[in-house]
Amino acid sequence: MKKNYTNEWLRAFLAIFFILGIGATFFLFSNELKESAEKAKIITKKSELTGPSNETIAQKSILDSLNILKLEYDVALLEKTSLSEQLELERKNVQNLMEIIKVSKNPSIVQIQIYRKQLLDLKTALAAKIVEIKNLKSQNKSLLTEIESQNVVMYKQKTENDTLLLHQKKLELAIKDAAKLSLSNFKVAAFREKKSGKELETEKARNAQKLKVSFSVNGNSIAKTGKRVFYIQVLDQKNTVLGENKLIEFENDKALVYSFIVAVDFQGKPLNAYGVLNSDGNEFKKGTYFVNFFDKQEIMGSASVTLE
Repeated sequence: MKKNYTNEWLRAFLAIFFILGIGATFFLFSNELKESAEKAKIITKKSELTGPSNETIAQKSILDSLNILKLEYDVALLEKTSLSEQLELERKNVQNLMEIIKVSKNPSIVQIQIYRKQLLDLKTALAAKIVEIKNLKSQNKSLLTEIESQNVVMYKQKTENDTLLLHQKKLELAIKDAAKLSLSNFKVAAFREKKSGKELETEKARNAQKLKVSFSVNGNSIAKTGKRVFYIQVLDQKNTVLGENKLIEFENDKALVYSFIVAVDFQGKPLNAYGVLNSDGNEFKKGTYFVNFFDKQEIMGSASVTLE
């Protein structure tokens, strides 16, 4: 009986001790939490009082400078020079450095020094490129001025050449016109031939045995000398070409059907020329016959005769 009483008392004592232990542990843990919170508040208040660190301020300053530098690269790229590709590459380097700095939390003094060195290098590179761009613009301006001056000279020279060419063409045309032969005194008459060989002019169709044409070649000292050929075209009442009735084509795609030719030896002085169209056994019919005189394809004059 006594043994059971002792065991119950021991159990009660242990229960009380356990409860007291848990209470003490909770009390100590609560005090630690309060102390941690107080320390955090103190640190926060200190941070608020002291502000951001020097490294954080330097980091923000470098980012601001990089932003300005990027804008300066954008302006330089607007010039669109031969350096644009290099400028674009260096602008990407600026952007890459900005991204690196943005993700960098609480950078050290060494990191800040590295960032500043990179910023300075990028600024120096841009300054050098701006000097090159100015030099290129100056050179381009000089080249444009020189090109404009050359264009003015070339335009004046072209104008002079065109004027000279026009004068030359006019002179060539004047010489060509002046070198042409001119014909005059165009005549045509019908003749009959006696047994003695003497020729008598006639107006009777039944008596006519030949049509005789004549013309004068005027003198020209600058015309080409030597053999000259003239084409005679005789047309009857039906506009039929009498005589040889041959076709000749010229270089300018023109052609002529002629009755016979008259060749002369021209030496620059006036001369008279003659040509004959024989009936060759075919009687000339009554009516009017028209005769045209040609120097190549150009008609020089005409005449006519009427047979009764």
